[in-house]
Amino acid sequence: MKVCVLGAGTMGHGIAQVAAMAGNEVALRDVDEDVLAEGVDAIEANLQGGVEREKLTADEKAATMDRIEATTDLAAAAGDADLVVEAVPEDVDLKRQVFAEVEAHAPGDAVVATNTSSLPVTEVASALDDPTRAVGLHFFNPVHIMDLVEVVLAEQTDDATRDFAEAFVADVGKEAVVVADAPGFATSRLGVAVGVEAIRMVQEGVASPADVDRAMELGYNHPMGPLELGDVVGLDVRLDICEHLREELGERFRPPQLLRKKVRAGKLGKKTGEGFYVWEDGERAGMSGDWGEER
Repeated sequence: MKVCVLGAGTMGHGIAQVAAMAGNEVALRDVDEDVLAEGVDAIEANLQGGVEREKLTADEKAATMDRIEATTDLAAAAGDADLVVEAVPEDVDLKRQVFAEVEAHAPGDAVVATNTSSLPVTEVASALDDPTRAVGLHFFNPVHIMDLVEVVLAEQTDDATRDFAEAFVADVGKEAVVVADAPGFATSRLGVAVGVEAIRMVQEGVASPADVDRAMELGYNHPMGPLELGDVVGLDVRLDICEHLREELGERFRPPQLLRKKVRAGKLGKKTGEGFYVWEDGERAGMSGDWGEER
C-alpha cells in the first residue's frame, strides 16, 4: 500500500514511521523543509532506540527508512496514494483546505483521513466532492508506542471506507475503537474531563500536581497522571480542546483559570520546558510553581 502523510510534526512523523514499519511505502510531506528534516531525524532516532533495545534489527531499521520518502511536493506525495492521512495543526479551516488540495492530486478512490483529536470530522470531510471516502484516524502520542487508534466515522463515511480504515489500523499493529463523530469523540472527551478536574483541584489547593498524578497512577492504574499527560500533550492543545468542548457541550468544560494562566505565560508543558512540571532534556525534573519538592 502507498500511504501519504501530510505534516511531519510529532504526530505526522509518528504515523509515517508505523506505516513504514508495517511494510507500506510512505510519502511524508511538509511545506517546511526544516520540519520535514526534523521529522525524518526523529523517525531515525526512534528506530535506533528500538535497535538498542533489541526490539528490531539494524536491517529492519534500514528497510523502514528506505520505505519513507520525504518531500515538499504534494502532487508527488499524494499522486498514487491509497491512503492520505493529514496531520496538520488543529484548525478546521486548515484541515478543510488540505482535504481540498488532496482531492486535486490524489486518486479518486484514495481514502482520505484526518488525525484530528477533537474537531468535527464531518465538517472536514465536507471539503471533498466525495466525502464518503473520508474518515478520522486519531492516533495517540507517541504513535510508535501507543496501541490505540480511534476510527471516527463522519456522517458521510461509507462502509467500504470504515472497513479500509479498520484494516489499516490492524495492519500497522494498532487496536481500533470505532466511534461516531461526536464532540471530543470518546478519548478526548473523557481525557479532558479528567484533566480539567485535576487542574481545578490544584487550583483549589486540594493537592500538588505530583500527588494528584500519583493518586491516579496508583489508585486507578493510569500509566501517567492527568497533569503530566497535559504537559506532554501541550497545555495550549488542552485549552483549545476545552474551548471547543465548552462550545459544543456546555460549561462543564469551561477551562480553569490556572490553565489559561499557564498558556498566557507560555508555560505549555514539555515542549517549552515548563508546565505543571519542569522538564529538562525531555524528562520530568520537578514541579513548577509553589508546590514544593516532589516526594
